[in-house]
Amino acid sequence: MTTIKDFINNQVEPLQSNDSIIDVQNMFLDFEYTHFPIMEREVFIGSIGRDEAEMYPTSDSINEHKYGLHRFFVRNNMNWFDVFEEFSKNNTNILPILDEKNQYIGFYELDDVLHFLNETTFIKENGGIIVIEKGTNDFTISQISQIVESNDAKILGLFISNSNEETTQITLKITQSNFNEIIQTFRRYNYTILSEHQEDSYLNSLKERSDYLDKYLSI
Repeated sequence: MTTIKDFINNQVEPLQSNDSIIDVQNMFLDFEYTHFPIMEREVFIGSIGRDEAEMYPTSDSINEHKYGLHRFFVRNNMNWFDVFEEFSKNNTNILPILDEKNQYIGFYELDDVLHFLNETTFIKENGGIIVIEKGTNDFTISQISQIVESNDAKILGLFISNSNEETTQITLKITQSNFNEIIQTFRRYNYTILSEHQEDSYLNSLKERSDYLDKYLSI
């Protein structure tokens, strides 16, 4: 059975801290990565961002800009929920991977992880879809999972369907049970429900009141 570890990419060598910025810029021309891992000898020291690299003088070395490296990474024993959350949290399409001894072993690409999700129960199992939205810094995947499971349902899969600095949209596929209760619980936790559901008693109630008001005003 395919696991997320099958998508560890170690075919593309990380850059070294003594490489030049022009090497970094050329690498970003070859690959559509938002960041790229940097090593100092055998030690991972962070990732350089595409946007920053474009502003640095080409004659500089990475060493001269180590203060600007991004320190995020994931462990090789993390589950796909946690890995996916790190992609969202760091607004990146690449995640360096360290083992339990802090040795760099490769990286995950967002496209590969999305492909992995498509091979999971998100596509293959029957279930309902909910699209929710919340402030980008105000949600966690673990909280979303807790909300669903507290209503005796299970998440079959999820993905970030849209994200910017202010808000993030998450598409969930869940087992078809207690749909209305799940929707109301998300609202109590200040999530906006973007998808429409016949089971949504809150919206149905608002619609009934609106229809009644329209009828009253037309008398």
